[in-house]
Amino acid sequence: MTDYQCPLCDVRAPVESLAWCCPRCRGPWDLDFSAGAVPRGSLAGRAGSLWRYEEALPLSAADTTGCGPRAVSLGEGRTPLVPLTATATAKLDFLMPTLSFKDRGAVMLAELARRLEPHRVIADSSGNAGTAIAAYCARAGLDCTVYLPEATSPKKAEQIAAYGARPEPVPGDREAAARRAHAAAGEDGVFYASHVHNPYFLHGTKTYVYEVWEDLGGRLPDALVLPVGNGTLLLGAHLAVGELHAHGLIAQRPALIAVQAAAVAPLATAFHAGREDITPSAAAPPTLAEGIAIPRPPRARQVLSAVRASGGTFHTVTDDQIRAAQRDLAARGLFVEPTGAACWAAVLAYGLGDRTAVVPLCGAGAKTGLATGG
Repeated sequence: MTDYQCPLCDVRAPVESLAWCCPRCRGPWDLDFSAGAVPRGSLAGRAGSLWRYEEALPLSAADTTGCGPRAVSLGEGRTPLVPLTATATAKLDFLMPTLSFKDRGAVMLAELARRLEPHRVIADSSGNAGTAIAAYCARAGLDCTVYLPEATSPKKAEQIAAYGARPEPVPGDREAAARRAHAAAGEDGVFYASHVHNPYFLHGTKTYVYEVWEDLGGRLPDALVLPVGNGTLLLGAHLAVGELHAHGLIAQRPALIAVQAAAVAPLATAFHAGREDITPSAAAPPTLAEGIAIPRPPRARQVLSAVRASGGTFHTVTDDQIRAAQRDLAARGLFVEPTGAACWAAVLAYGLGDRTAVVPLCGAGAKTGLATGG
C-alpha cells in the first residue's frame, strides 16, 4: 500500500494508520500513486468488473502474494452506453448492484478495509454512498454503521439495513451526519469509509471514464457532463483523463461540464466569480437533487481546478428542470432518481453545440420514486 498525502500541507501518513484526514488542516487525503497503462487490446478476456483495469488501481485484484483471496466484488461496472440524441449518450450507472454509481468507489474502500482488518467500518451519506458501502462491507464480512441525515429517503435507509449494516439517523442536514461520523472516526480500530476524504474512492470512480474509453474504441467524447455535490465522480473522471492522456491512450482531453442544483450551487457560484475556493454558506435549502446538495464540499478547490484545467464550465438546474428531465428520461425507458436526472436537465437547458458528450445516469428511480409537484 502507498501513503496518503495532503494536497495542501504535504503531510503524509501510511494507509495502515487508519488516519482519515490530514492532522494539520483536517482536509481530505490524496494518494501517492502513479497508475500504469491499461492495455486496451488485452481487456476482452478480463473480469467483468472494475478490477479489469487493475493496472490503474491502487489495489490489486489479489493479495500481495498473488495466491490469496480475490478482491471484493459484486460484478460492478461495465454499465452500458445508450444514445439519447445524435451527440449525447447516456451511461447507465444506475444498473449497478446497489443501483448507483457509488459502487465504483465503495468496492475500493471495502477491499482496503478488508485488508486493514479494522474492528468496524463507518460511513456518512445522504443515501447512495451509504447503501453502496453497506453492501460491499456485507460482501467483505465487515461490521458497518452508516450515519444518515434524518431526511434521507426511507427506501435508502431500508436498503442499508437489509445489507446488515446499522443506519444511524442524525438530526439535521448532510453535514450534521458528516460531523457525527468524524467524531466516531477518531475511535480506536475504526476505518472511516469516507467517499469524500478517502482517495481510494476516487480511484474507484475513475473507472467510469476507463469504461467509456474502452467502449468507444479507445477514445473519449468532446465533453463529460457530470453531477457535482462533493465532486467524487468528477474528480475520478479528472484522474482517469489525466492517466489516459499521460500514457498516450487519448490524444485530447474532454471538457468537464459540472452540474449543480440551483438551490445548492457553491461551486458553480465560485467558478463563475473566478474564485479558487467557495465562500462558506449556510445549511443547504431543500432540493430534489438531494445527492448533490452539499453546501461546503471539502474538495472544492480541487473540483474548481479540475473543471478549469479541462476547459469546461459549471451549469445549474432548477427543481422544475430536474423534474422535467426525469420524466423525459422515463419516456425514453430510463427511470432514474431526481439527482440522476440533473445532468440530462443541464443538456436540455443549455445544449451541447456540436460537441459529443456522455451523460451519467447515476441512481435508479426505484430508490426515490418519481418527483412530483412544481
